[in-house]
Amino acid sequence: MKVSDKVVQSLRSLIEKNQLQVGDRLPAERKLCEQLGVSRSSLREALQHLVSQGMLVSRVGAGTYLQALPNHWSQHNIVQPLSDLMDVDPEYRTDVQEARMVLEGGTAWYAAQRATPEDIAKIRHCFEQIQYFQMQGDDAQSAIADANFHLAIAEASHNLVLIQMMRSIFDLLQYNVMLGRRKVYTTPRHFELLYDQHFQVMDAIERQDPEAARQAVCGHIEFVVQRVRLIDEEEARRQRASRLNRT
Repeated sequence: MKVSDKVVQSLRSLIEKNQLQVGDRLPAERKLCEQLGVSRSSLREALQHLVSQGMLVSRVGAGTYLQALPNHWSQHNIVQPLSDLMDVDPEYRTDVQEARMVLEGGTAWYAAQRATPEDIAKIRHCFEQIQYFQMQGDDAQSAIADANFHLAIAEASHNLVLIQMMRSIFDLLQYNVMLGRRKVYTTPRHFELLYDQHFQVMDAIERQDPEAARQAVCGHIEFVVQRVRLIDEEEARRQRASRLNRT
C-alpha cells in the first residue's frame, strides 16, 4: 500500500474519531502531520486525493474543509453519475425533488413530535449557518449548511431507517440543493422567500406541530421545483430566440 493511501485511511479514521461534520475545518497541515506522524508531502498528496474525490474542499488561505462524511464516501461512486445526470436532465432534477418531498415530509412530521432540545439547537445552528454563509457570498458553504439543515431534521425524527435513508443520499441531496440554489438564489426577493420557508419549517418543529412541519418542508421543496422549472423554461426560450435571430 502506498504511503499516501495509508495517510488517506488515517485521515478518515481521524475524521471519524473527532466526529467532524460536513463544513468543519480540518486541523492545520502542521498539526495533521504531527497527529498522523507523516511528512507534509505525503499529507498533501493524500489531501489532494480526497479533494479530487469531492470528499474535501480546499480554500486558498482558509484551509481544508470536510465536504462529505466518511460514511457517505462509499456512496460517492453511485452519487457522481446521478449528479452528472442532474446537470443535463431537468426532469431528473424534478424526480429528485419529488423524492425529497416524500422522504422529508415524513422526517419533518416525526421531528416535530420527537425533537429534543439538542435537536432543536442543531437545526437552528444549521439555519443560522445558511444565512451566515449566504451573506458572505459563499454559495458552496451555504449549500452545505442547507443540506445539513435538512439532515438535522431527519436526525431529529429519531427514526433510524429515515435517518439512514437521508444519510445514504446526503451527497445527492447536497448537490441537488446546490443546483437549486444556483438557480433560485438569484434575487433578494427569492432569498427572503427561502429564508422564510426554512424558518417556517424550523418554527413548526419547535412548536411541535407535525402537520405544519410537513406542509412547510413540502411547500419549500415544491417552491424550488416550480422556480427552477420556470427558470429552465425561460432559458430554453432565450436559446431558441437566439438561434432564430442567427438564421
